[in-house]
Amino acid sequence: MLRVGYIGLGLMGKSMARNIMKAGFPLIVHNRSREAVEELKAEGAKTATSPSEVAEQVDVVFTNLPDSPDVELVALGTGGIIEGARQGLIFVDNSTIKPATARHITERMGEKGVFCLDAPVSGGDIGARQGTLAIMVGGPNQALEQVRPILEAMGKTITHVGDTGAGQIAKAANQIMVAAQMVAMGELLIFARKAGADPQKVIQAIQGGAAQCWTLDVKPERLFAGNRSPGFKAYMQAKDLGIVLDTARSYGIPLVSAAVHNQLYNSMLEMGLAEQDNSAVIGVVEALANTNLLGESRWSS
Repeated sequence: MLRVGYIGLGLMGKSMARNIMKAGFPLIVHNRSREAVEELKAEGAKTATSPSEVAEQVDVVFTNLPDSPDVELVALGTGGIIEGARQGLIFVDNSTIKPATARHITERMGEKGVFCLDAPVSGGDIGARQGTLAIMVGGPNQALEQVRPILEAMGKTITHVGDTGAGQIAKAANQIMVAAQMVAMGELLIFARKAGADPQKVIQAIQGGAAQCWTLDVKPERLFAGNRSPGFKAYMQAKDLGIVLDTARSYGIPLVSAAVHNQLYNSMLEMGLAEQDNSAVIGVVEALANTNLLGESRWSS
């Protein structure tokens, strides 16, 4: 049985680590804040005080961290995974980071004989809890096949996209579509409200047609209930779009709509909505249209 380490127990990471443990894999966890560590410890996980200490004790170490600098620090910094790594260790990063960062980490880890997979995920906190995430993998296929049983504890779709960095490219592409859907949903709901139709009836009408998508299946019910708490936080969506645009610039790729969506998410941050769900970008549309989805005097809940 592979010994597994998991570093980064945030909104999704904690659930993903828990599912690994439920699948029977011995688990060692580490996180900057202790609350999630203690929670998983009470459920049977062992704990470590640093990323290097995790790496010393496992066959596979996962990370799930906010951004590229965080992953680079945990992987390569003082007390990082690389200091506890040995030849044959497999490092799997579930974070969403720049493809270039994934390639840099892989190069450095390769000097110690560590195999690296960039394996970002999609499906939000619901998918993390239910173990139904889509996992996009870049890196050597041999390493993927070794860790596939662990990934199957976290996700229902595991796709080997290509070489190192390809998983992150796939996730960036995913986030282009996610942002487009969230913005379009916000616009169509406020369009319906202000033009005089019942937004809930409009959703029912269009879900059975060409507009049907995961976003319309999952998010409107929460918005109509006044719930804008995060399944995936808005500031993370903004961060991911920054990665998309930075990568696009490096390859000379024009992404016109993604640039506009990035501006809308940055407006969310300026409006103090950073901790809300990425679907709460509707709040920006509400402000621009001076119309609230629920017909209330305030713009956001």
